[in-house]
Amino acid sequence: MPGADRKTAAERTADGKAADGKVTDKKAAGKKAADKKAAGKKAAGKQGPEGALPYVPARGGIPALRRAAADCRGCPLYADATQTVFGAGPAPARLMLVGEQPGDQEDRAGEPFVGPAGRLLHSALDKAGIDAEQAYVTNAVKHFKFAPVTEGRKRRIHKAPNLGELTACRPWLAAEVRRVRPELIVALGATAGKSLLGNSFKVTEARGALLPLAPGTDLPLVAGQDDGDGRRFLATVHPSAVLRATHRDEAFDGLVADLRVASGFLG
Repeated sequence: MPGADRKTAAERTADGKAADGKVTDKKAAGKKAADKKAAGKKAAGKQGPEGALPYVPARGGIPALRRAAADCRGCPLYADATQTVFGAGPAPARLMLVGEQPGDQEDRAGEPFVGPAGRLLHSALDKAGIDAEQAYVTNAVKHFKFAPVTEGRKRRIHKAPNLGELTACRPWLAAEVRRVRPELIVALGATAGKSLLGNSFKVTEARGALLPLAPGTDLPLVAGQDDGDGRRFLATVHPSAVLRATHRDEAFDGLVADLRVASGFLG
């Protein structure tokens, strides 16, 4: 029958309202993202020397730190990141592993070391005889920094944090060191090493060596001067460097060898 498949005026009106609602929701989401990004740029202009320090609670354990870090605006990286990715694991813990920053998958999940580099790290820890469940894992920077997303790219590509961002986030790492009270801190890569020991740190000069840490929890720590309070520092490469290596098996074996030094210290 002619016109039997045509919609009534009421149905067309309802469809129009539904479409308008979807457009409105999309515009609202876009505006929210734009407002967040603009706030981040504004924060970049006003970022003070204290960075995250005003957001760090003086009291409470790791759960209190994690809750507070969720609202951190100490540097502009929060504006583009999905969420804060704080450390995870037991506290206190004998072993503390520190990486650079969360990656694409960590940013979405809200947990550290759950992406490809994290899976490789867990494999290396297992091969070195270290129980990953007994280690506290975190990053020097708590928000994901990535290059501008281009059309057709499925995954956001990480971009190394700069000195200002590293310094701004350092109060969180210092607070974690105080709460976790590790006997051994392992820096995974140069960024973690710089955050822990200062800007002059180089992985190539310290890799695989157990260095004594002087007493104190303020960052940067002082390594290599005396036996201090028995704590040690160990540097190795970041697992993502292994993933990028031309000779991946050799690079993986090198990471495992460094972690075996850690395992030997922990006994």
